[in-house]
Amino acid sequence: MSALIEKLNWRYATKKMDPSKVVPEDKVERIVEAARLAPTSSGLQPFEVIVVTNKDVRQRIQEIAWNQAQVTEGSHLLVFAAWDNYTPERINHMFDLVNEERGFTNEGWENYRQMLLNTYPGREPQVNFEHAARQAYIGFGMSVAQAAFEGVDATPMEGFDAAKLDEILGLKKKGLRSVTILPLGYRAQEGDWLVNLKKVRRPKEQFVSVVA
Repeated sequence: MSALIEKLNWRYATKKMDPSKVVPEDKVERIVEAARLAPTSSGLQPFEVIVVTNKDVRQRIQEIAWNQAQVTEGSHLLVFAAWDNYTPERINHMFDLVNEERGFTNEGWENYRQMLLNTYPGREPQVNFEHAARQAYIGFGMSVAQAAFEGVDATPMEGFDAAKLDEILGLKKKGLRSVTILPLGYRAQEGDWLVNLKKVRRPKEQFVSVVA
């Protein structure tokens, strides 16, 4: 069994974290870096990760997140927020960054840029946000896996009032909308009803189809 698969079997959606334990910053950095390195459509990276450690802010977030205790019992809260829209400025920034980092331009790449500029900004903002949110989930999944690899407990959450979270973090003025959140911490020794239960997933024959 590979190390990653072993860790994915170890992880679970932790229900109670030990508030006395703090995730080391180097582990948090690698968990966030996994999201930054995630593949995204056209390489646009249309999302950002906000790391929240402030206890007062996390308390406010807990109140609009169905009062889920992990938000404050964990030491860090990652908020994945997608672009609210694709704009020419955002698209051009990423294409210019690629050209700068690689040190050359490519005709095919520039043609692809124009194709996106002629397509994305003209779509409905909600369509673009939903597309960006799907990209954010790719990064989110990478962070969940990296947290497991680091031996850090994490609880994926969609149960929160996104509009209120956006307000708390001032995301609207940044052109962002919250998509999902991920508390990081360490499981409590007692009080978590889920910790010792068997991980249950559909068997492979019910989950995987092969087209040969």
